Amino acid sequence: MMDILRQIQLLREEINQHNTHYYVQDSPVVSDAEYDQLMRKLEKLEMENPKLITPDSPTQRIGAAPLSEFQSLAHRLPMLSLANAMNEDELIEFDNQVKKGLGVDSEIEYAAEPKLDGLAVELVFDDGIFIHGSTRGDGTIGEDITQNLKTIRAIPLSLLKNAPIPKILEVRGEVFITHSDFKKLNEQRLEKGEQAFANPRNCAAGSLRQLDSSITAQRPLRIYCYAPGLIEGATYSSQKELLETFPKWGLPVNPKIEFGKGVDFLLGYYEKAEKFRNELEYDIDGVVFKVNSFAHQDELGVRSRSPRWAIAGKLKSQQVTTKILNIEVSLGRTGAVTPVAKLEPVSVGGVVVSNATLHNQDEIDRKDVRIGDTVLIQRAGDVIPEVVKVILEKRQKGSLPFTLPNNCPVCSHEVFRSEGEVVARCQNMECSAQVKGRIDHFVSKGCMDIDGFGTKLVDQLVEKKLMKNVADIYSLSLDQLSELERMAEKSAQNIMDAITASKKSSMARFIHALGIRNVGEHAAKVLEKSFSGNLENLMDAEIEALTAIHEIGGIMAESIVNFFQDDTNKKVIKACLKAGIQFEAVEQIQESEFTGKTFVFTGSLEKFSRKDAQSMVEKLGARASGSVSSKTDYLVAGPGAGSKLMKAEELNISIYSEDEFLELIGK
Repeated sequence: MMDILRQIQLLREEINQHNTHYYVQDSPVVSDAEYDQLMRKLEKLEMENPKLITPDSPTQRIGAAPLSEFQSLAHRLPMLSLANAMNEDELIEFDNQVKKGLGVDSEIEYAAEPKLDGLAVELVFDDGIFIHGSTRGDGTIGEDITQNLKTIRAIPLSLLKNAPIPKILEVRGEVFITHSDFKKLNEQRLEKGEQAFANPRNCAAGSLRQLDSSITAQRPLRIYCYAPGLIEGATYSSQKELLETFPKWGLPVNPKIEFGKGVDFLLGYYEKAEKFRNELEYDIDGVVFKVNSFAHQDELGVRSRSPRWAIAGKLKSQQVTTKILNIEVSLGRTGAVTPVAKLEPVSVGGVVVSNATLHNQDEIDRKDVRIGDTVLIQRAGDVIPEVVKVILEKRQKGSLPFTLPNNCPVCSHEVFRSEGEVVARCQNMECSAQVKGRIDHFVSKGCMDIDGFGTKLVDQLVEKKLMKNVADIYSLSLDQLSELERMAEKSAQNIMDAITASKKSSMARFIHALGIRNVGEHAAKVLEKSFSGNLENLMDAEIEALTAIHEIGGIMAESIVNFFQDDTNKKVIKACLKAGIQFEAVEQIQESEFTGKTFVFTGSLEKFSRKDAQSMVEKLGARASGSVSSKTDYLVAGPGAGSKLMKAEELNISIYSEDEFLELIGK
């Protein structure tokens, strides 16, 4: 029994370390597959030895029975709100009041951090074990959401022992969802016919308040820890000392936190935050400044609801009002009918906005959006602008509720909304808008990558009835292309060459290019690997065989089977293969020092193409990304590198030339 207990303990420690590498340090050291193997091994051992299961085991993040309601949980120290500074003058006044309260003229050291627009929570650890967590509530009493917080992998169920652990440690943090995760989540929900979430904050808050923690576990929640509550059994001198200790325990901290002295530091960070807010992967509505020294914090004390030693500097609003001039309907490649508000152009966060998504009919009805309404809109980062609410006081008399048309605005075919879905779809597979959308997707860079085959070309080819499906790409002639509007013979030849080049591809790219519902680029690669590059076997696969594959769920499996059972789809695939599309042999990925690492390539690459670069790093177990973030490990910069290079320098990411990159990977 002791041998098994030791195995379990070592597995738990290893998994916790990997969680820290991934969620705290943004530097995973194992692949997802390796991590999953460790978890499955631990699950098996615990299943065989249920008496050895403990609440802090990584396997216990999910599994509690759904609650009927949340219980109240009191904070031992109040979670106070912050006073606001609306401009630079008020920050200067804050600094003056701090110095006055401390009776000094010297410069005060401050901590500065982005004020996340998420949900504030408190985590409580007893001897390093996570025992419960709660929402902020009214600042004195919150809701017990322990089971839901356990599903967030960034929260350690037991603290790492890389620093002495207090007897009692209360940690305050903000739970949030990144823009890219939010976008992906909404796309998945819309594909499934489910209602899209309004914004990342509402999504995060709603996810944490699910009575069934298994639902919370499906949401891409993250957390940054920023402050202590009660601490027993240890003392710390400053905000800086504690925040430097948090990661040693496995607690994530925002990398944008800075420390500095005096009012110039406050004003400088405030100005900088206005510039970097739109580059962040999450929403912020301000910055928080705190006196760094805990002794100084104690001396300054608190008012009735806010501390004298901290203030929130509010940034310019990213919500503005404008008028809806019209509501138009757009059609996606899956036939999804999406209402779009055409707006009176208005600047939001430095970007002129003239369109805003209305998601679906249910959202239109819920917000009661009408043509002519004055509305509040918001934009944050890369999230598509959306209507927040209608200003009813400014509604024109005689306005009528808006209803989506019963017929497709492109082909006039019936629009149908399946039971249980929020998305209405055009049922005509030959609808030109859908055909165009499918072809646009098929030729895109992440798919068959046919250079020069842009949207305008697709529009012409479909409208002239030269293309009815993606297979028709491979039947086009040089004469047909040359006769198109604004198409020179040389350009036509370049496109023909690109079409020919696309015939040598991978099964993963082809699967992704087909546009199967719920199957994205990553899932396509999983399928390629699982079926060893054999498309025929994949097409014959049944749901049971597909769901047995890690990362392929029931909904995705059903979509795959339904797609390949369709006679029209079979005909298109057969025509593509007959035209000469051939798949590269599937190479087994070799484990290396680069496994799990992320590369970004920028500038004009001279030694190799971007496709070749991606292939090289994937063979090493790494991945190539198109954007620089804190999770980027290496940036390879060619001539003309711009904003990505600057961002990598700011984040202290390792930067290599093309020659240095080739030397790094042993080429």
